[in-house]
Amino acid sequence: MSVPVKPALRHSVPEWTSNNLELSSTAQHERHVSHFLRQEGRALRNQTTCQTDWDETDTNRRLSDRIWDISQWRDALEVCARKVDDEMDALTLCKEQTEQALAATVLPLEVGTECLTLREGRRGYELVLDPAHDQLKAEVALIERVQQTLQQLIDKAFEHLCVLQENRQQLTADLQNKLDALDIDESCLSLTRKSPQISLKPNPARIPSGSCTPEEWLQFSQYNVARAEEAMHLSQQMREEIKLTLAQLQNELDKQRNATEFALRKRTHNEEQARDELEWQIRNTEREMEEMEGDIKGLDADLQAKTASLKLAHTRLENRTYRPGMDLCRDEVQHGLVYEVNQLESTIMSLKQKLAEAQNSLQRLKLHHTRMLQNLSRKQQALSLEQRSLGTRTRLAPTLPPAAPIPTTERPPVPLVPLTNSSGRRHLQLLAQ
Repeated sequence: MSVPVKPALRHSVPEWTSNNLELSSTAQHERHVSHFLRQEGRALRNQTTCQTDWDETDTNRRLSDRIWDISQWRDALEVCARKVDDEMDALTLCKEQTEQALAATVLPLEVGTECLTLREGRRGYELVLDPAHDQLKAEVALIERVQQTLQQLIDKAFEHLCVLQENRQQLTADLQNKLDALDIDESCLSLTRKSPQISLKPNPARIPSGSCTPEEWLQFSQYNVARAEEAMHLSQQMREEIKLTLAQLQNELDKQRNATEFALRKRTHNEEQARDELEWQIRNTEREMEEMEGDIKGLDADLQAKTASLKLAHTRLENRTYRPGMDLCRDEVQHGLVYEVNQLESTIMSLKQKLAEAQNSLQRLKLHHTRMLQNLSRKQQALSLEQRSLGTRTRLAPTLPPAAPIPTTERPPVPLVPLTNSSGRRHLQLLAQ
């Protein structure tokens, strides 16, 4: 009995031969590729070893150069910081002197403002923008400008102190950063391949946020030193500018004060003339009002008389309408009465119109008379205010200008005001204004 066999795929002899050739050629090709890769690997090992040693040596040299550069800038920053401290002390004293000059402008401003306030009490048309008002406004504006200028100088000095302080802080921060960088670079220079502190780090070649180029690093320190030196130079110029500005402003204040007082005296004279003229006009107007009232009474009486005549003519015309028959004739009497009525009505209309005009004129005279009386009251009040303004300004007469020195024999004793400044100096004293 035979065993059954499963049918299978049968290959031909050529297929068998071809498969053997393919296996042989593939083995030969893979051996060739493997040999080539082994030669490249040996060459890469030699090349990378040399490159690594060279790179490590070059990095150590660059670290040494970098440490020297940082040390040089550290010394320069320390010298510049000491100079900034000295300049801050000098500028603080200059600012305090300017504050003294500013305090001396308070009294002139109070007087000028008080004069303007007094003159604001004028009423009606007396509240006029006259030259005195312009001069007072100019004086107040000048004092405010002087105060503003002095305040600007003080603010400018304070801002420079802030700038110097900022520069000092920037120099300090830059100096501290360089000290920290020196510690880090010296530590890096001391590391070797056998140091226990070394290890692999995640993404060490990344560019840290806020990184800069060597040119930017150098420009940053140069800019800090240059800006500090420029600020110190401007501080010296500012002290000279303050002295010159004080003298110029005082001259302007004296000139404006003289012009203001002249304008006030002239305005007072004009007010007196206007008051006298208005009183004369009031007297003449009162006389005209009396005459106009008499004429109005005459017009009214004549109007009443003409009205009676019109009533008579109307009655005659009405009664004649009752004539009987053919006697109701348009005769000469009829025509005469009609003409008379027309004339009387025209006359009465003219008299009424003229009476109305006269009454309106009288009313306008009364209104204007009232206005003139009110205006006279305002003028008298305005004149009083002008005189009070001149009296107020006498407070400025004995006052010495802020920049003028007071003789030693006449200088009154003044209290001392302790002050401090932004640079940290203490125990400073100024004469109280």
